[in-house]
Amino acid sequence: MTIQQVLLLLLLWMWLPHPCHTEMLFRRTPDLRPKSFGGRALGNDGKVIHRQKRGWMWNQFFLLEEYTGSDYQYVGKLHSDQDKGDGSLKYILSGDGAGTLFIIDEKTGDIHATRRIDREEKAFYTLRAQAINRRTLRPVEPESEFVIKIHDINDNEPTFPEEIYTASVPEMSVVGTSVVQVTATDADDPSYGNSARIIYSILQGQPYFSVEPETGIIRTALPNMNRENREQYQVVIQAKDMGGQMGGLSGTTTVNITLTDVNDNPPRFPQSTIHLRIPESSPVGTAIGSVKATDADTGKNAEVEYRIIDGDGTDMFDIVTQKDTQEGIITVRKPLDYETRRLYTLKVEAENTHVDPRFYYLGPFKDTIIVKISVEDVDEPPVFSRSSYLFEVHEDIELGTIIGTVMARDPDSASSPIRFSLDRHTDLDRIFNIHSGNGSIYTSKPLDREISQWHNLSVIAAEISNPKDTTRVPVYVRILDVNDNAPQFAVFYDTFVCENARAGQLIQTISAVDKDDPLGGQKFFFSLAAVNPNFTVQDNEDNTARILTRRNGFSRHEISTYLLPVVISDNDYPIQSSTGTLTIRVCACDSRGNMQSCSAEALLLPAGLSTGALVAILLCIIILLVIVVLFAALKRQRKKEPLILSKEDIRDNIVSYNDEGGGEEDTQAFDIGTLRNPAAIEDKKLRRDIIPETLFVPRRTPSAPDNTDVRDFINQRLKEHDTDPSAPPYDSLATYAYEGNDSIAESLSSLESGTTEGDQNYDYLREWGPRFNKLAEMYGGGESDKDTS
Repeated sequence: MTIQQVLLLLLLWMWLPHPCHTEMLFRRTPDLRPKSFGGRALGNDGKVIHRQKRGWMWNQFFLLEEYTGSDYQYVGKLHSDQDKGDGSLKYILSGDGAGTLFIIDEKTGDIHATRRIDREEKAFYTLRAQAINRRTLRPVEPESEFVIKIHDINDNEPTFPEEIYTASVPEMSVVGTSVVQVTATDADDPSYGNSARIIYSILQGQPYFSVEPETGIIRTALPNMNRENREQYQVVIQAKDMGGQMGGLSGTTTVNITLTDVNDNPPRFPQSTIHLRIPESSPVGTAIGSVKATDADTGKNAEVEYRIIDGDGTDMFDIVTQKDTQEGIITVRKPLDYETRRLYTLKVEAENTHVDPRFYYLGPFKDTIIVKISVEDVDEPPVFSRSSYLFEVHEDIELGTIIGTVMARDPDSASSPIRFSLDRHTDLDRIFNIHSGNGSIYTSKPLDREISQWHNLSVIAAEISNPKDTTRVPVYVRILDVNDNAPQFAVFYDTFVCENARAGQLIQTISAVDKDDPLGGQKFFFSLAAVNPNFTVQDNEDNTARILTRRNGFSRHEISTYLLPVVISDNDYPIQSSTGTLTIRVCACDSRGNMQSCSAEALLLPAGLSTGALVAILLCIIILLVIVVLFAALKRQRKKEPLILSKEDIRDNIVSYNDEGGGEEDTQAFDIGTLRNPAAIEDKKLRRDIIPETLFVPRRTPSAPDNTDVRDFINQRLKEHDTDPSAPPYDSLATYAYEGNDSIAESLSSLESGTTEGDQNYDYLREWGPRFNKLAEMYGGGESDKDTS
């Protein structure tokens, strides 16, 4: 491409319309239209190139927000040069809000807004317009894009993000010290007019604070504002738009300002001198009293440190600062003695621990007070010469030997005699005793270090004139060791030797222990009490020894167990020794020397039958015996039951009789004796269906009053069954067919009711309750049917 062609293309591009560079504003009059413009350029061949002329061109429309008119708000007019006014063109609109918020007259191209528009909701709308042929619907102009901008009006007041602000500033701050900045926002357009230009002013809080109009920064307006005089301030700030001019909208907020504390006040004692008292018996560390300096400041600015700076008791007393109460606690540093000194004077200073250099001119930040301490006399208990005693004694001393002496005195001027005693709670076995007059401790029972190496005693000293005032001192008695115990085997040894053992074979390693504790450590020696042809002992010289065999082969049948006495001795003075006996069993072993069996009876058992197998066999035999016993017991119990218990037998076997009685109107009890067979009792006939348990002569019972009907009926039935060859071979009453007569309640059976010709009324059944409703329906309903027929 040549330079001329490049220049030509550049010239063409400059002539093309660009919305971002070319802007034509449209007036809201239908008479004014955007003007068309054209251009030309020379080609390479020198011919004139004509640029096609566009029919319309625009870029932006402007619309005022919050329109209050009753008609649609007119926006602007679109018109194409191709429009001849004959209605052949149609204008169409698309984009943001087209058809709803913005409508266009398709014939004239007039654009209207259908409702009020709020710029704060949306500041501009982008739409596209096009002119098409109404008949062919083909575009006559290319589609163009334009923007409708919403012009702002002052319809929003400034607002603060917080209704109430909280801020703080140190007291005694200089004028102009920044406190806090408040910022209000206005939803109006800041680029259009003064609708969003905010000016700040203070409505409440003067003359203590001020606010910068442009920035909203609140500053102090008075010097040396003191928190101790006033701590809280409330400031009201106003933000007004339109640059603060009249007619602008405004909003307010409240700022609560707190003056924070600085150390501008020194501590002060409320008085110059105080007087304290303390008994001379007070132990070290006892609190005597307290002093307190007040400080008008708070927090760490009010923290005070106390110290003793002068006086004649600086070495006898201390002072400690109590952080939570800011008090100085005076305590005893050394024991007091009324007889030595009775009055002390101290000079105590209180000083702030956090001093601000800016306020040195308000100082000094400290104060002093004189403290006088009087020591009071008390009857003091005895005082021991030591705080504790340690005595050492050998365990083999004789009874009554003095192991040590404790000493105590009465510190009072009266110097009363002292009586000593032992606290028996510390010597429950009463091994020691003490001489009450001189404090000598001696033994009353033998000592044994192996039982107890230390004894911790408590000795009590009391004045004879005042026994209740006592003092205690710990006495530690250490028992020193004496070689009075012989060494013994460390454990019980279960030793065995194999039958196939050879001479010199190791069968056991032994060791010993000794309750004594010599200074040079334990040292034991092992030997045999007598020469043994079977075994020997070899000392390893490390407090252990080895048991070795002296011959080949051992037999369980000849000797199953060997006893080997071993002598163990120590090397302390005096030498102690003991004899321990090893029991060595002869056992059968495998080729590796592992024990298999050690008893001679094991040879009689089958090979491979272990102890577990024998236990299992024994358990099986016991279980079988239990099963046999249970089976025999069940069989014996079943023999006592009747031979025939078949439910298919049509006869009813009478086993027992439950005589209930004849009812509440029966005044004479029924005699069951009439149901028995007197002949069977007299003939002493036994039952043939069960085995008789005991043989006894039946006891004759007195004959019951005659009841001929029942007795004759039963006798007749018994005779019939006795003569019947098909009857079972046992006595039984097979059936009952006798009901009796002359019952007061009469029969309840309905068998005879069908033969009764007389009419009966069963309506009374309905009065008996819901359980007789069915009977009432059966009988009452039947009668009604019969009557109806």
